[in-house]
Amino acid sequence: MMYFYLLALVLLHSAAGFVTQNASGTLMGKDRCVCEVQLPDSSFPAKKVGFLEDETIRLSNRVEHEMQMIEEQDIRMDLYLENLMNLTKRVENLEKMRPEDLIEFNFELLKKEIKEMEILILELRKKQKGTHVENLDMEVRNISKIVNQLETLDKNSVLKTQREMELLKKRILDCEKNLKNMKPTVPIPLGSCQHHGLARISNPNLLQMNWKGSGYKYGAWGKDAAWNATKKMMYWVAPLNADGRILESVRTYPTLYDLQMYKNQMDLPLITTIKNKVNYTIAGQGSGMVVYNYNLYYNCYNSRDMCRINLSSAFQQRKTIPGAVFNNKYSYSSSSYQDIDFASDEKGLWVLYTTEENSGNIVVGKVNVATLTVNSTWTTTQYKPGVTNAFMICGVLYATRSVSPKQEEVFYMFDTKTGKDGHISIMLEKVTEKVQSLNYNPNDRKLYMYSDGFLTSYDVFMKP
Repeated sequence: MMYFYLLALVLLHSAAGFVTQNASGTLMGKDRCVCEVQLPDSSFPAKKVGFLEDETIRLSNRVEHEMQMIEEQDIRMDLYLENLMNLTKRVENLEKMRPEDLIEFNFELLKKEIKEMEILILELRKKQKGTHVENLDMEVRNISKIVNQLETLDKNSVLKTQREMELLKKRILDCEKNLKNMKPTVPIPLGSCQHHGLARISNPNLLQMNWKGSGYKYGAWGKDAAWNATKKMMYWVAPLNADGRILESVRTYPTLYDLQMYKNQMDLPLITTIKNKVNYTIAGQGSGMVVYNYNLYYNCYNSRDMCRINLSSAFQQRKTIPGAVFNNKYSYSSSSYQDIDFASDEKGLWVLYTTEENSGNIVVGKVNVATLTVNSTWTTTQYKPGVTNAFMICGVLYATRSVSPKQEEVFYMFDTKTGKDGHISIMLEKVTEKVQSLNYNPNDRKLYMYSDGFLTSYDVFMKP
């Protein structure tokens, strides 16, 4: 009985994992003992053990798979970094390229590669978190931004530069071609009229503002315009009053340096004051004055008379121009009260005016300086108010008109030798919009322009 009891305990002890439990038995015959044992379900989780074994195998396989994926991602990461370094170097080289070289660069291919890199980075961000991936993504985005900026530069600036370079090359080639075809120019001596008329006018040479200031926009200036004048170095400046009509005085300077320094000047007054009353008897009007043989010629105030006053002795004379209109009846388009305009050239002294009979068309008169009379006249077909200003060269009248605020055009000419007129087109640049006077000087072959108070000069070139 005891033997069977112990055997049952051993079996229970072994099977139940050291779980001990007492049980009673019944003797069945001489060598048999039967006992019933009730074991609880939680004593041995056989099903859970099997599940755990299966899960362990699955997790082991998964860990191995994940390790392979991490290894693959490391390889891909190295590849991405290598591609990114190559892109970075290409963009750095691209930034150093000259504008003309950018034209040949394939921006579309570079943008495609960067787009592919961005897609790979997005995939990597989904699979792997971390600052390294974020920095990689930011760097790729920065490169993409730089490339877009460079492509914009290519479209907006480089192509424009290329067009300008092509135009410049064409102009240089045309210039070289013209130089080869040009015959050597024969210099034309000063004072000579052995030429074929006006060829071109240089760019403006701006000297300075007139001595009275910016408020005195009307007037004239220059040098003694008599051919082979004795005082060739002397300059004169004659601003009108701020009203743009009255000439009260003229100032002379011994040299250009004195004019520039506003020193050593000499003023000649043209008005007098008697008992607080201003006397305009020898005053002038309009911007049509000129200095010829050290005498100032101008339109006498409020009359159709020519006035002449010696700059040294102040001796004054006057003479009427028969039929000439005055007091702003037919003045130039940009200068009031310039109905009578004096001009000088290689052939002497001229006066430009109009009459009622010719309805405002310009009349060219040749002045006899000995008698102060107009000996010969030529009537042109050019309406004077349709002209900005005019000057004479070798007996030929040249008239100008405004093309723009910065450009003037010599568009009309009349030859007193042949009595024929014609239309030409010679441009000259202006420093300001309005032209108040133009005086030609045969001693230096220059034009002297008074423009909104500024003193400007031009070199004149004739056709050989």
